[in-house]
Amino acid sequence: MLPDLKIQQLRYVLTVVDERGFHAAARHLHRTQPALSMAVKELEQRLGQRLFEKGGKAELTPFGNYCLPRFRELVTQHDRLGRDIVARVDKRAGHIDMAAVPSVASRLMPTLLADFIALYPNLKVSLHDGNADYVRGLVAAGEVDLGLTSLWQEDEEFSFEGLIRDAVGVVCRDDHPFATRTELRWQELQGQPLIRNGTSRLLDNTAAEPLLAQSAFYISNMISLTAMLVAGIGVTTLPRLAFPEEYERLRFIPLTRPHVEREIGLLKPSRRSLSPAAQAMEAFITAQLVR
Repeated sequence: MLPDLKIQQLRYVLTVVDERGFHAAARHLHRTQPALSMAVKELEQRLGQRLFEKGGKAELTPFGNYCLPRFRELVTQHDRLGRDIVARVDKRAGHIDMAAVPSVASRLMPTLLADFIALYPNLKVSLHDGNADYVRGLVAAGEVDLGLTSLWQEDEEFSFEGLIRDAVGVVCRDDHPFATRTELRWQELQGQPLIRNGTSRLLDNTAAEPLLAQSAFYISNMISLTAMLVAGIGVTTLPRLAFPEEYERLRFIPLTRPHVEREIGLLKPSRRSLSPAAQAMEAFITAQLVR
């Protein structure tokens, strides 16, 4: 049967050796000498061998000499583990894996991450970006702690907290007849060469759903979609955050009838607890985005 080793008793043995006597060790530990001697004796009884020679001196037995470096190693590892745990609880250490849809990753995360790391400089963050299905898959597999995405359908496997709403509009080139408009109705898009993309399913179950059936193009990659739009191949619908503002030739016109929007929020597993670092990220993003 393995002996039950108490860290405090091992620490007493090390202090007796380091202070070169029971009396000096008791003074250093702010304990009475009888209490210290009793604790060491109890440890010896558990081990079945004496650690110190008889006579009350700090002279180690051969068995004590064998145990001493091992006690020191165990106490060192115990203290290191304790410090690591406390650091993680206090958000002074840890790693956070996140995933976000591309529009959020490029528009919101740079500022959010910069401010978060300024607040928690010792935490490390990894960010993956992909479409909503990709983000959902990473969260489900436990490969990331949190996802920033839109939830297409509710699922008891996940917990989703909506944070912001992102309205859908029409994107076209600057020389398109729509380019100078301040708003559009879905009927005005009929007959236009509509390019569908990964967010086009936001039009499902809305008055604008018939537009999807007349579309001859589907492009999932944002770079390719942008190239098609800049080339004047057609128009598309995108949430406002997904609109590539850096392209001067493109325009975003709000779609007002119907008003369509997606809800962006934090996605996490419903049955798995977050690490202290991930909890800090969750609280931070919520505080920053919910106004």
